Amino acid sequence: MFILLSVFMTLPVALLFFTPEGAPNATAFAESAALVFLLGVIGVLCTRHRSRDLKPRYMFVLTVSSWFIISALSAVPFYFSDNGLSLADAFFEGTSGITTTGATVITGLDDFDKDLLLWRSILQWLGGIGIIGMFVAVLPFLRVGGMRLFATESSEWTDKALPRMKTLSRGLLIVYVVFTTVAVLTYWASGMSLFDAFNHGLTSIATGGFSTSDFSMGKFNDLILAEATFFMILGSLPFFLFVREMHGQHFALFRDQQVRLFLTILLTIPALLTLYRWWVAEDYFDPLHNYISVLFNVTSVISTSGYASEDYSAWGPLAFVLFFFLMFVGGCSGSTAGGMKIFRFQLSLMVLREQLLRLLHPRAVFTRNYNGRSVSDEIISSMIAYTFMFLLCLLLITVLLASLQLDFITSLSGALTSLTNVGPGLGDIIGPAGTFAPLPEAAKWILAVGMLMGRLEILSVVIVLSPGFWRG
Repeated sequence: MFILLSVFMTLPVALLFFTPEGAPNATAFAESAALVFLLGVIGVLCTRHRSRDLKPRYMFVLTVSSWFIISALSAVPFYFSDNGLSLADAFFEGTSGITTTGATVITGLDDFDKDLLLWRSILQWLGGIGIIGMFVAVLPFLRVGGMRLFATESSEWTDKALPRMKTLSRGLLIVYVVFTTVAVLTYWASGMSLFDAFNHGLTSIATGGFSTSDFSMGKFNDLILAEATFFMILGSLPFFLFVREMHGQHFALFRDQQVRLFLTILLTIPALLTLYRWWVAEDYFDPLHNYISVLFNVTSVISTSGYASEDYSAWGPLAFVLFFFLMFVGGCSGSTAGGMKIFRFQLSLMVLREQLLRLLHPRAVFTRNYNGRSVSDEIISSMIAYTFMFLLCLLLITVLLASLQLDFITSLSGALTSLTNVGPGLGDIIGPAGTFAPLPEAAKWILAVGMLMGRLEILSVVIVLSPGFWRG
């Protein structure tokens, strides 16, 4: 992974080599790539004779440590550049990129070095495919947060399952690359410059949200906002279902329960919010423009992309509250989106319904099914444990941020947006119109760790940090 990361570090310089601006941080990227490549070679040489028996204990350590270390290595070009980014800023930006969070500490993006802008987008694209691979092959195997519900034969790390895993991985990569290519070409054909189209194509499919302008997507027209909405939706849907469609299992995508609920939310919430904006409007109201704007921003938040076309926190109290709660939701499992995921809300409603019916019929026997699969007590217990740890971490990070003299809205929304990997928070400082740059250095470290915990489904990190894990 280190060697592969070092190869991608050369891309910003290579892609900008023949442009008039060139790559102003070419030396920083060369030094970073050499350092990361050397670490990778050392790792390979030191472990080439070691056993590769992938037991759950080793997989926990590998998954957690690799994401933390790669986040640190991703920050090296930012730190080595001549832009005066501190170590906390560089780590925050690198972590936000690889976890596809989209929060940024960089201001003046319109005039910022293009090679670093490109590196941010590449990081999000890499993080997106890494998240999909982690969902398909690792999290179901580790039984984290109810993910066992989506286990396939390719989630078992056995010799028999490896050929199936390779086939699925190849299909996922093809779908991911095709979607990205279509997004880049669509943006370019719609009026974006090639540089903007390439960056936004990478970050739209990755539901990352890094942009090349301080105005985010607000500098583009309604057509491009509608296109971005479509690509963010694609990135929020389960990619393994696209692979099934590719192999002839037609309509598998729309038979999925989480996909149907996700699309239902996107059909209802933006329509209601547009009506609300029309109701409170005091001057001329353009229904089409406002609907596209609302749909784009709602999709951006629920898909945890983090783009913004305007400051939606200024749309009124109802909009403010709705966007806060939409930050919890997230996309579908098996997508590049973060958040708590749609399926956990569906399982919670299933358990609630069962408990209510049990009060009426104490002796009745209930069966739980989700997408045609039986839902065991183990999956429910794991989901409940995840939800509890999520709320506990949300409380802890909020308290830590408040202890740094940050106001309540900044502390709470900052904690939430880091754990759900949304990007912008709410309020005047870290809202859609702001950045994380004014925050204290300690807050940036805390939020960066929160991003990693959210991306790793929290329980993976908690397990590795528990003393019992190392005594076993």
